[in-house]
Amino acid sequence: MNVLQRMRADSTLKAPIFIPTTILVVLVVIFCAFLPEQTSSRLDTIKQIFFANFSWFYILAGSIFFLFLIFLCVSRLGDIRLGADSDEPEYPFMSWIAMLFAAGMGIGLMYFGVAEPILHYLNPVHQNLNESDLIKEAMVTTFYHWGIHAWAIYAVIALALAYFGFRYKLPLTIRSGFYPLLKNRISGFWGHLIDTVALCSTIFGLTTTLGYGAMQVNAGFKALGVFDNNSFGTLAILVVVAMTLAIISAVSGVGKGVKILSETNLLLAGTLLLFVIITGPTLQLFSGLTENLGYYFSSLLEISFRTFAYEPEQQGWLSGWTVLYWAWWASWAPFVGLFIAKISKGRTIREFILGVLFIPSLFNILWMTTFGGSAIWIDQQTGGELAAISGNTEQLLFGFFEHLPFTTFSSVIALIIISIFFITSADSGILVLNNIASQGESNAPKWQSVYWGGLLAVLGLSLLYSGGLASLQTMTLIIALPFMLIMLILCIGLWQGLMIDAQYFNKEFSQGSANWTGKNWKERLEKIVNPTDRKDIRRFLNKVARPAFSELVAEFESHGLTAQLNFVDGKNPKIEFEVIKENLRNFLYGIECQSRELSDLVVDDNNVPNIDESKIYEPITYFIDGRQGYDVQYMTKEELIADVLKQYERFMNLAMDNTHDLMTADVENMAE
Repeated sequence: MNVLQRMRADSTLKAPIFIPTTILVVLVVIFCAFLPEQTSSRLDTIKQIFFANFSWFYILAGSIFFLFLIFLCVSRLGDIRLGADSDEPEYPFMSWIAMLFAAGMGIGLMYFGVAEPILHYLNPVHQNLNESDLIKEAMVTTFYHWGIHAWAIYAVIALALAYFGFRYKLPLTIRSGFYPLLKNRISGFWGHLIDTVALCSTIFGLTTTLGYGAMQVNAGFKALGVFDNNSFGTLAILVVVAMTLAIISAVSGVGKGVKILSETNLLLAGTLLLFVIITGPTLQLFSGLTENLGYYFSSLLEISFRTFAYEPEQQGWLSGWTVLYWAWWASWAPFVGLFIAKISKGRTIREFILGVLFIPSLFNILWMTTFGGSAIWIDQQTGGELAAISGNTEQLLFGFFEHLPFTTFSSVIALIIISIFFITSADSGILVLNNIASQGESNAPKWQSVYWGGLLAVLGLSLLYSGGLASLQTMTLIIALPFMLIMLILCIGLWQGLMIDAQYFNKEFSQGSANWTGKNWKERLEKIVNPTDRKDIRRFLNKVARPAFSELVAEFESHGLTAQLNFVDGKNPKIEFEVIKENLRNFLYGIECQSRELSDLVVDDNNVPNIDESKIYEPITYFIDGRQGYDVQYMTKEELIADVLKQYERFMNLAMDNTHDLMTADVENMAE
């Protein structure tokens, strides 16, 4: 009992997030373990329902994320910094680039680097293509799945985490991105629901990836003669060993050691990439990369919205490839997004988007071209030897190495890379799960890492037992649907936050206070701290604006100009000073009583005196050309006269320039 009390006291887990997630995972484990065949059948049925009804949604959402980020990048919002305006990037540019490369690598590239291009080549989307078009379609389809769209899904989450975390000083959790929409309600039910869906999505996404890793490690040992079969018992041993090492790494706090291990793995992966480039069809790879890149970017908009709505025979292909990928990327978005967010403080949004969308994508494209292009070339040269084993996807990488020099050496290096990625992904995943379940709190007790590691292992094994990778993919597909909906709403929250940000930091002093001196400062302070109503505005118009405009009328007429004062007294009174022109539009300087809603924070703040209404009234200028007006309530009579003359001088300078005739000419009178 003392142990349980101590665990509860040390825990950083938030019950409204942790408990629903645990219940869901435990139910899945129970059904998979005790009713494997029924569970596999039910999951397959659910998958078909999702494919039939929601495939379009996954495709549309992925393209919206991509276009949304591109728009932010090219707009003025791209200048906003992820942090304070004075913050410098936390990491040098080249170090940041290197870490983005690291984020782009993983088990998936090792598993699909050879397999996907070969499978698309053997089973193309469109039939009756010639050989060269078959290869181009296979490579471009692979690029589509591993390129910009995948990183757009990651970048949306990463940008929201970094922006609200470093700019607004909110916790690095998904719910923080909904602050502009929900305000303080992110601490309640809706915030808990958002983080619960994110946590479940991450768990099933990690489990799917670890399933791929376990199957490929098993295939590697089989290729090296260590194992002779692909039994579930072998997979179970691999998963338990890998997760045990990951848990030890997570609870020991050897973060520096894991960092060194990850950097070493990246170096090994780069070495393996160079090895394949040198020993493979080098010249053809470089030529193919150039042509494939051009074909990819020229086809990008078309394939981004490809749902085969008018080709129902292709729906199965779309569901089995693109839709599953988009669900997989969405489930990994909190995991990869948190890493990218943490390393991107101080960068502008434009720099962030360009870096995250294109740097890892180009690396993935280079990897897929090298391994996939070489594999297709080898298959052609050997009369289809790789095609013969394409039914066992996890074996393709090691079958590919059999056709290159130093087969055993390259297979061992690949096996080491996959194993390290397996362990480091699980280790990092445990940290991310702790982060989400704790609402961004750090320093989680060790038992929580053990719990998450054990949960991932048990869930992965139960799903593999009930239906292999198909069950893992189905659970990822199911949980990714609500999470992608959350991501779309997150884009709205991010947009609102950015617009408020731009308005706040571009907000200038009111026109009336631009040239203040210390004179009459007490009267001005009294106006600032006391909200104005209609009576105050009417008093300002009669005591300041009317005398000022009357003097202006007299002075303008003394110079031979026709001027007049117009006063409209009503619910929202207004006053105008107008100079009559013949060929030009009349010059008009008006002041009107306008209302403005106050922030609830101001109204409810007991330390802000004299404000207990949600609306105030201000004397706002308006002009005949429709320009946005400004508040003049703090001006004296002389300052208001000076402001009118400033606007009149602007009007006359524009009128003297022929290029502004469209705005300054009195078009109606000229037409008559």
